[in-house]
Amino acid sequence: MSVDHYENFPVASWLCPPALRPAVQAIYWFARTADDLADEGDAPAAERLARLGTYRQALQQSFAGADVAAGPWPGVFGPLQAVHDLLSAFEQDVHNPVYPDRAALLDYCRRSANPIGRLLLHLYAVDDAESLRCSDAVCSALQLINFWQDLGVDAPRGRHYVPLDDARRHGVTFEQLRERRDDAAVRALVRDLSRWARELMLEGAPLVHRVPGRVGWELRLVVQGGLRVLERIERLGHGTLLRRPTLGALDAAVLPWRALTMRAPTPARAVA
Repeated sequence: MSVDHYENFPVASWLCPPALRPAVQAIYWFARTADDLADEGDAPAAERLARLGTYRQALQQSFAGADVAAGPWPGVFGPLQAVHDLLSAFEQDVHNPVYPDRAALLDYCRRSANPIGRLLLHLYAVDDAESLRCSDAVCSALQLINFWQDLGVDAPRGRHYVPLDDARRHGVTFEQLRERRDDAAVRALVRDLSRWARELMLEGAPLVHRVPGRVGWELRLVVQGGLRVLERIERLGHGTLLRRPTLGALDAAVLPWRALTMRAPTPARAVA
């Protein structure tokens, strides 16, 4: 499957069992197409919201058993189940809201990222509460990492994912971010936010030992890929307002080794 956008993690790669690849691809393309409707091009907000409304209508029609083959997205809706939270998040994106605090941003991640992980776990019949909690942590962490990686791309477009509370605590204004005026305060802000994303990723990392087979190895690469991006951000001195860090050939060699050496957490001993 071809992917037209840079991603921090592989989609339907060879590690995914062949029988599940069509479903994984369908989930990805639903999210990717909706995100493009919200973000890509120069259409005004009203037009992008109208397109997302049409997209939601097509999804609802597919639930009702309607024939979607004649619609504009015949390959997207056939195999999908309910993912209304994703559309809600993408519609929210169109308005470029300000997130007052971390809880508000995590609520966005709950709807924009976490459903993907839960849908994928569903394909593997993994549905216990702890696995779902870890999945949410990994997916939210990946979303946050992408925000801090793309700070210099999003902020000039008026897309402010930095929580207002954090910006104020570091003495940084959204105007400063939009104008890409990098300084020590901005870098301290990115350092703080990156630390938050790392803690969340490590909180969810035990999931790799709870998911069976090749998908567990796929997930190891996802986790290590996210952590590696955070390392790249650190090596830039947290200057992502001016430069976007990416992964390259060296990382492709490092990540499999790190994935291989991930160890399951040691159970805590009961106190007598």
